[in-house]
Amino acid sequence: MIPDMLWYLILAQLVMGLFDTVYHHELTERIAWRPRQRGELWLHGARNGLYAVLFATLAWSTPQGGFALAMIALLVVEVLVTLADFVEEDRSRKLPASERIAHTLLAVNYGAILVLLLPLLWHWAARPSMLLAANHGAWSVLLCLAALGTALSCLRDCTAARRLHRLPPAGAAGLIPEAETPWTVLITGATGFIGRRLVAALQASGHRVVALVRDPAGGTPLPAPIEIVTDLEQIDAARGIDAIVNLAGEPIGDFWWTPAKRRRIRESRVETTRAVVALARRLATPPAVLVSGSAVGWYGLRRTRRLDETSGAKPSFTHEICKAWEQAALAAKPLGVRVVLLRIGLVLGLEGGILNRLLTPFEFGLGGRFGSGAQWMSWIDADDLVRLIGHALARPCVQGRLNATAPEPVTNAEFTRTLARQLHRPAWFALPAPLLRRLGGELAEELFLGGQYVAPLNAHATGFTFRHPTLKKSLHHLLGAE
Repeated sequence: MIPDMLWYLILAQLVMGLFDTVYHHELTERIAWRPRQRGELWLHGARNGLYAVLFATLAWSTPQGGFALAMIALLVVEVLVTLADFVEEDRSRKLPASERIAHTLLAVNYGAILVLLLPLLWHWAARPSMLLAANHGAWSVLLCLAALGTALSCLRDCTAARRLHRLPPAGAAGLIPEAETPWTVLITGATGFIGRRLVAALQASGHRVVALVRDPAGGTPLPAPIEIVTDLEQIDAARGIDAIVNLAGEPIGDFWWTPAKRRRIRESRVETTRAVVALARRLATPPAVLVSGSAVGWYGLRRTRRLDETSGAKPSFTHEICKAWEQAALAAKPLGVRVVLLRIGLVLGLEGGILNRLLTPFEFGLGGRFGSGAQWMSWIDADDLVRLIGHALARPCVQGRLNATAPEPVTNAEFTRTLARQLHRPAWFALPAPLLRRLGGELAEELFLGGQYVAPLNAHATGFTFRHPTLKKSLHHLLGAE
């Protein structure tokens, strides 16, 4: 007879496991589309497959003899797989606090399950080998559903892991030009989506990187060899810094823009940029170039008007932020520093940005346009953005405003259709504009419903060539279709 406490512990394990899978693995971490998590996905698939066998066996039977011993072996293997998963997660990504708490609770609860279940299985192992029919009422139905769910999750994880094998290599060689004399480049925001890729590209081309990070123990570890600083004051005035790439900034796409969030968005950009300029002023030899991040939000909400670096702006929150950000960077010009104001569009990549957020709902057939879908989306492939930064570092003719957008913007409706076709899914779940405005307020208007058509006039004028000029080509490249 299975004690009631064991059933309740199994129920708790199912609830916590469902939360961890849906909230962390699918909605926030989105590991099914992160190439570095391939090993983790295989381990998740193996563990879920073991759970499916365990739940299906216990649902309508009592395993005896050799079957009970097989269940004990299955539980031991599950423990070993979980331990390997802990090691793989620590190696490949930084787990958020909520996920670490969930994993701790799951481990403790699973230990309690083993304390109750293993003696029971050992007792059954002394009986003749057979699967004795059993009916546990509602618990049997629950275990059947759990077996089905974990089997589907196993299939999902293994399919995603196989898909990651088809994605393009993660190497960053060739994105940044090599130089006869290696550069020493200071990067702020080095642990961010673009920062990590830029660090890898510079290192692959033989350049030296100094990374400003807030927490050297947190985030995704940066590849060696690299110099880490947590404060620009740690850099000696006699230190040679050839170039600075300033990408630091509080994420802007998180709901909601509370007054505190607005303050962090502004201060994280403007104050960091002022600190970078202060460093350039303090150095015995100022850097030759400062490539400072900005965004196409500088132009404000312009609807269908076609914009380039010569266009003016309309007032908006994002314009005010970008304006202050750029003005802080321009303070380096009197020092003899060539300043490039990189107005970045929507960056497409698997490790972050808008595409990373959209892949999961689109993969499950829940994607759709925002509002009418008529708003323009000025986007750029992540590797083209890294290449454009390298172009700005290497070419003295590149200075001032530089739109970091692909030459062929698309409407939101076209973006939705193209992404859905690449994933072979429908895209019927449009988000109505009133709902977005109600949920996101000003953020929804500026980031999702307004849009800009921004052309990379100066990139073309200075000889830059895009490898992924069209959305279809970029998605082919990112999703492994080429």
